[in-house]
Amino acid sequence: MSQQVQEKYEESYLYKIRHSAAHVMAQAVMEMFPDGKITIGPPVENGFYYDFDLPRSLTPEDLEAIEKRMRGIVQGKHEFNKKVVSADEAKKIFADQPYKLELIAGLEKGELDEYGEPLKEKPEISIYQHDTFVDLCRGPHVENTKEVKQDAFKLMSIAGAYWRGDEKNKQLQRVYGTAWENKQQLKDYLNQLEEAKKRDHRKLGKELEIFVFDEEVGPGLPLWLPNGAIMIEELEKLAKEMEEKAGYQRVRTPNLTKEDLFVRSGHLPYYAESMYPPMELEGVKYYVKPMNCPMHHKIFGSKGRSYRDLPIRLAEYGTCYRYEKSGELFGLMRVRSLQMNDAHMYVTEEQFEQEFLGVIDLYHKYFELFGIEKYVMRLSLHSKAGLGKKYVDNERLWLKTEDMVRRAMTNADVPFVEEADEAAFYGPKIDVQIWSVIGKEFSLATNQVDFAQPERFDLKYTNKEGNEEVPLCIHRAPLSTHERMVGFLIEHFAGNFPVWLSPEQVRVISITDAQNEYAENIAKHLRSNGVRAHADLSAQRMNAKIRQAQLMKVPYMLVVGDNEMAAEQVSLRVRDGSQQNNIPLGEFLERVKDKIARRAREL
Repeated sequence: MSQQVQEKYEESYLYKIRHSAAHVMAQAVMEMFPDGKITIGPPVENGFYYDFDLPRSLTPEDLEAIEKRMRGIVQGKHEFNKKVVSADEAKKIFADQPYKLELIAGLEKGELDEYGEPLKEKPEISIYQHDTFVDLCRGPHVENTKEVKQDAFKLMSIAGAYWRGDEKNKQLQRVYGTAWENKQQLKDYLNQLEEAKKRDHRKLGKELEIFVFDEEVGPGLPLWLPNGAIMIEELEKLAKEMEEKAGYQRVRTPNLTKEDLFVRSGHLPYYAESMYPPMELEGVKYYVKPMNCPMHHKIFGSKGRSYRDLPIRLAEYGTCYRYEKSGELFGLMRVRSLQMNDAHMYVTEEQFEQEFLGVIDLYHKYFELFGIEKYVMRLSLHSKAGLGKKYVDNERLWLKTEDMVRRAMTNADVPFVEEADEAAFYGPKIDVQIWSVIGKEFSLATNQVDFAQPERFDLKYTNKEGNEEVPLCIHRAPLSTHERMVGFLIEHFAGNFPVWLSPEQVRVISITDAQNEYAENIAKHLRSNGVRAHADLSAQRMNAKIRQAQLMKVPYMLVVGDNEMAAEQVSLRVRDGSQQNNIPLGEFLERVKDKIARRAREL
C-alpha cells in the first residue's frame, strides 16, 4: 500500500473499526491469559493484528473462544475514551507490561511511536480505554464497541512474529483478524479469499506442471517445466514482436562481471545487500549480475554515437540474481533468479517525452491483451533527506527529471499518483500496480529515468553542433520478469489461459484403440500447422481422458470415434463447457489458428 493510499485509509471509518477490533481482541486475549504481555495491534490493509507474549501457544480452538468473547464485549457498547498522560503516568499504568514500557521510553525521547516506528517530532503520549482494557494508543477509534459489528469480523490465523521484526528478539504470537462495516462485506471478502486460494499460483503452478522449486537447487530458484518453458517462450515472442515494431535492438550480456563494473555504476554502495557475495579468481572479484543496465551502458559506449543515431533502444531478456531474504521469498513473486523484460533507451532531452510515453503505451497494450482493467501508475520521487545515502546526491537533476516525468504523464492525460521517497537510487520512476480479475493487487514493473549512470560511464553522443552531450537513459520492463508475470497470469486466469498462451492448446482423445492412429495423425497435422497438440492414446475410458484434459485446463478437446474417423471429422469439447459435434478438421484448424494469431482471450 502506497503512502498516499495509507494516509487515506487511516482517515477512513473502516480503519477506526479495525483499530477498535484489535483492542477488543486484546481485551479478550488478556482475559484468557491474565499474565500475558501485550505489544502492538495496528490495522493493516484488510484487517488488523495484535502481537502477544503468552504463557503457551494459541490453538484454533482458542481463536473460537476469543472470537466468542469479542462478540460479548462489542455488545456491551463500551465507549473508547482517550486520555493524554505524562510519561511517568504511562509507566505506572503499564508497570507490568515490559513491551509497553519500552515503547513509552521511545515516545518519551521522541524517537519511536507506540508501534516502534521512527518519529519526526516528539509526540503526546495518550491511552485509550474501553471497558476494562487500557492500551497505549494515539487512535483513532470508533465511538463505542458496538460499532464493531459482531457479524462483521472474524479471526483469521495465528503466526509467529519477532518483537520489532528483529529475529534476535523474542518471538511473539500474532493473531490476525479482519473486520468490515457489515456482514455482506465480510462475506464478500471471505469469498474472495477462497477464490484466491483456488487461484494460488504456487498450487496451480504445480498442478499444471508449470514450475517447481527444489531444495537441492536452492530456495527462490525456480525450475521451469516444459509447460512453463512454453509460456516463457510465448511471452518472449510477444515482447520481441512489440519491441521490433517500436524500433528496439536485441542484445545479450553475460551473467557475471567484475566488481569494478558495479562500483562504477554505483550499484554496489546502494545495492550490496541485495547482491550475492562475490567470487574471487586470480585476485579479481566477480559478481553474478543483479541487473543488466551496466552492461547495456557498456554496449552503448562501445563506439561513437551521433544525435542521428538516437534514440537507441537496447532490449534483453537477461537472467539476473538477487539475494532476497529467506523470509521474503514467495513463490514466483519473490525469487532469487529472475529473467527481466529489460531494455535501456538512450535519448536526447528533446526525445525524452515521446520515448517515455512510448513505454507507457506498451503498458496499455499489454493491459488490453491480458484483460487488466484496474491499474495504478505511481510517480515515485526522491526525498531530500536521502540524498547521498539512499539517492544520488544531485538535487537539481532530481527535481528536473521528476518534473519531466510529471509533465509527460500530464501532457498525455495518463492518470498517476505521486509517492515520496520511493524512487530508484539514480532517478524517478513510474511504478505500476495492477489488479487481477478477483481484485488481488500485484506490483508489475517500472519505467525509470536515469540521469546518473550515463555520466558515470562517460556515455556521450555528438550533437548537431558537433559538441559532446550526455544522453538520458530510460530503464523499462513492461512485462516485468518471467517469474512475476507468469505468477500473475496463473492467478489472473486461474490457469485457464488464452489459447495462444496455453502450454497445450488441443488434446485429441480417441474413444477406443481403433481410433488411435486417426487421433495421432490429427495431432501431427495440428502440430505441423503451429498448434500445440497432443493425442491421448492411453487405455483409459473416454470420460477419464476428458476429465484429465479438463484438470490440465486444455482449451480444446477433440473426441474421435468410428463416426468421426469415417467422416474425417472431429467432435469438439471446449474448456468452457460448450460442444460441437461432427465438424471438419479444417474448420476447427482455422478457428484455433485465428485465436492464436490474434492472441484472443475468448475461446
